[in-house]
Amino acid sequence: MSTPPDNAPPLEIHDLTVAYHKKPVLWGVDVVVPKGQLIGIVGPNGAGKSTLIKACMGLLPVSSGWVKIFGQPLGRVATRVGYVPQRESVDWDFPVNVMDVVLMGRYGRLGLLRRPGKADRDVARACLDKVGMLPFADRQIANLSGGQQQRVFLARALAQEAELYFMDEPFSGVDAATESAIITVLRELRDRGRTLLVVHHDLPTARNYFDRLLLLNMNVVAFGPTEEVFTSELLQKTYGGRLTLLSEVAHAVGATERSEKPGS
Repeated sequence: MSTPPDNAPPLEIHDLTVAYHKKPVLWGVDVVVPKGQLIGIVGPNGAGKSTLIKACMGLLPVSSGWVKIFGQPLGRVATRVGYVPQRESVDWDFPVNVMDVVLMGRYGRLGLLRRPGKADRDVARACLDKVGMLPFADRQIANLSGGQQQRVFLARALAQEAELYFMDEPFSGVDAATESAIITVLRELRDRGRTLLVVHHDLPTARNYFDRLLLLNMNVVAFGPTEEVFTSELLQKTYGGRLTLLSEVAHAVGATERSEKPGS
């Protein structure tokens, strides 16, 4: 088998279909993700946003199509990939402290038979410090607020020192200070050449947070630079009648489009 080129895209998805009980929830997804971009995946509930990143991570079987990461199957490049799951999917009652959770991000580099050493703990402490959670290193994760728990999982992903990150609604249920801290870290990663795909449900902030948007409603409605994709027409195609519930967003988008026209 030929070796993928060094410039292979971080993520390439071709004709991806995923079905639950023979009912497709995603079909015909074709996306090539460029390097060093902060990308938001947006769409209505049930659009397949979380399903898409779980399929890319190998956490769900696919019915057809394929996913390549840096030109290879996930199994060959797993250490180059980081993942932040939805907070609601985690058993926060598991008896483990904050430092132990972050050190889990090092295991992919250590292998099964090696235990984290001083260098790994130094990395974990630096990651906790970056998200403002170092003072909580010895605290049980069950005794943290929702925003603090999300910061810990972000620190774990940072400790992986990955090149491609999948994040499933990292801003969900967090306070404004945590949301600001998270987007700051994501932008820093992007600026260091990392590629990030983030499932996001809040349209008003999506326009400001992401370099590119993937509009998804069971298949790809649009994918491209945010200023080109975040339009009333494409949002209407993505959300349908449900966009009327976001009338302020729709109005703001329309007003912006009108102001950008020559002669406005």
